Amino acid sequence: MSSTIIIPLLAATVQSGTPVLYATLGEIFTEKSGVLNLGVEGIMIVGALSGFWVSQASGNPWLGFLAGGGCASLFSLLHAAVCLVFQGHQVVSGLALTILGTGLASFLGTPLIGQKAPGFSRIFIPLLQDIPLLGPILFRQDPLVYISYILPIAIWLFLYYTRWGLALRASGENPRAVDVAGISVQFYRALGIMIGGFLVGLGGSYLSLAYTHIWTNGITAGRGWIAVALVIFAFWKPGRAVLGAYLFGGVMAFQLRLQAMGTTIPSSLLLMLPYLLTIIVIALASKRSRGGEAPAWLGVNVEPEE
Repeated sequence: MSSTIIIPLLAATVQSGTPVLYATLGEIFTEKSGVLNLGVEGIMIVGALSGFWVSQASGNPWLGFLAGGGCASLFSLLHAAVCLVFQGHQVVSGLALTILGTGLASFLGTPLIGQKAPGFSRIFIPLLQDIPLLGPILFRQDPLVYISYILPIAIWLFLYYTRWGLALRASGENPRAVDVAGISVQFYRALGIMIGGFLVGLGGSYLSLAYTHIWTNGITAGRGWIAVALVIFAFWKPGRAVLGAYLFGGVMAFQLRLQAMGTTIPSSLLLMLPYLLTIIVIALASKRSRGGEAPAWLGVNVEPEE
């Protein structure tokens, strides 16, 4: 392949992987606190719809982007209420959140189908855009992609080099020790759910405001489930989440290019490729994993008095 094909394909890989990266980082944040949230798909599409609607109503895509994260964070509080207050089953609650979110977005979003909203366009970064190979791929993107470059580092620093991050991780690793230290496990688990939901919502907003600019029902197309799977591939590490998200984005961009070239391969098989690859990668990653990466109390409720 010539550079005229490879460079646009890699640039599309970064763009396609960005919404999944936001969602994966959000789920990592939540799971580090010890809460398993399978409602990522529902939270993500709520963020996409909220961001699209606010951007369309206000004419300000930045306001829409933040509103998508905020509404998704509030929506994720349902999961916090079920699991932390009522001690409900985390898996069942997450699945219910996905069903509720996708149904709600389909109902409220149907009148918006085909409509456009102010969104984000590419901004070329001076000097950096002229770097051979890397410049056209990494530095000729929209501003939300540039934010995604910083997020994994910021989350890593927060989790491993701040007292709040230590308390949040300890709530997933050894909540009883946290309780003995006089720190509220429930507070940090709720914080993990809310911030995680906010990041997932930003991924949804990216889809409606930067990736498409047009509303369509089912806009997330299973990316929330991919994000949940990529958390395992990443071994709950923000840095590895970048690799997983771009791997998925690369296959997504590749199958779109094949369709545009008029390949004779059935489109249904091409659409299946990114998800098939994700399954294979997760299986290989799980085989290599030694089982020590997941938070020890992941998915286990903690009674307030404990």
